[in-house]
Order: sequence, then C-alpha cells, then structure tokens
Amino acid sequence: MLRTGVLVSGGGTNLQAIIDGIENGSITNTEIEVVISNNKNAYALERAKKHAIESKCVSPKDFETRDEFNEALIEALDSYNLDLIVLAGCLVVLPEALIKKYTGKIINIHPSLIPAFCGTGYYGLKVHEKVLERGVKVTGATVHFVDEGTDTGPIIFQKTVEVLPEDTPKDLQLRVMEQAEWVIMPKAIDYIANGRVEIVDGKVIIKN
Repeated sequence: MLRTGVLVSGGGTNLQAIIDGIENGSITNTEIEVVISNNKNAYALERAKKHAIESKCVSPKDFETRDEFNEALIEALDSYNLDLIVLAGCLVVLPEALIKKYTGKIINIHPSLIPAFCGTGYYGLKVHEKVLERGVKVTGATVHFVDEGTDTGPIIFQKTVEVLPEDTPKDLQLRVMEQAEWVIMPKAIDYIANGRVEIVDGKVIIKN
C-alpha cells in the first residue's frame, strides 16, 4: 500500500480528485496518511476532515525562522513513514533537504505543458494569463517528479487542453483542471502505487 502525504495551500480541488480516485477505485493500492497545509484557513483541510483523513497546518508564520519551519515540515512528513509526497496546489517552496531526502518520491501538478509556461513565478492564474497573452492554441497540465529546480523534474504524464478564443484566465484554469489536472494526477499516483513508473537516466519510463 502506497503511504501518501498531500501538501496543499488552498481549496484542494486536486486533493479532492485524489480522494475521489481512491474512493471510486481508479487509484488503487494507495492511502492518504495525512494532508498538510501551510495555510490554516485552506479549505483543503476541511476536505480532508470530511473524509476522515488526518490533517494539520505547518505554517512558516508559526516559526521565527525559515529554517525552523523547514525542520518542522520535514519532521511532520517523516513521522508518517511516507512512500510518496504529492504537491496538490502547494505554494510553499520546499527545502532542499526535503527534496534530497525524498528524491523520486515527490510529485507535483503544474497547469501547463512543461517546459512551456513554467519556472519561477508561473503558478495559479498567472500561467493561464501568460498563455492567453501569447495566443497559444493548446495548453494543458503536467505531472512531474520534483527535483531541486523549479518545474524541472522528470515528466510522468501530460495532457493537452484546447484554448478557446473567448477564454478568460479563470475559464482556462477551470478547463485545465477538469480536463487535465484531475485526470493525470490520479493516474500518476495509481501508476506509481502499482510499480509502473521508473526513472531511468533522468526520464520517466512507463511500464506495461
């Protein structure tokens, strides 16, 4: 059974997609051990409680230094003996020590087709605003492993989404979530849980 921890910052729509996947059987051999938010008011914490999943807040605001926060976050994750950490709308920059400790065990969902529209500053609505500014006809989402860079880790899955002429950033954000993010994130977790994902020479190999 894949012991999974989910890091969140806001509403938790991707968390809900994961919960739904586990409950409807599209994600197998997986349990969410804990949901951790850096924001005590994140609705994602309520979603966890509704499904009897342990949840807690570990916020930088509660510590005098960033190093103290980083240590507390690592200690919290370590205490659950996790096999996988999922960043589901987590807006906190992870400490390098955490990334190194959990190499190959942290995945993230990004709302674009990496390597386009990614890197420092490209998150949330900003990604979709840039997509519309550039007149791009196709966008999408990417699930990838997390490394020390920003959106540079090995790509697991990508899914395309059409950009419509009348789209606003919010319209596009919702369509990318519904048609791509909520599809490929649960799929990636299921594949990892069932031993179908391997990193070879910095690239992901999907096993049949």
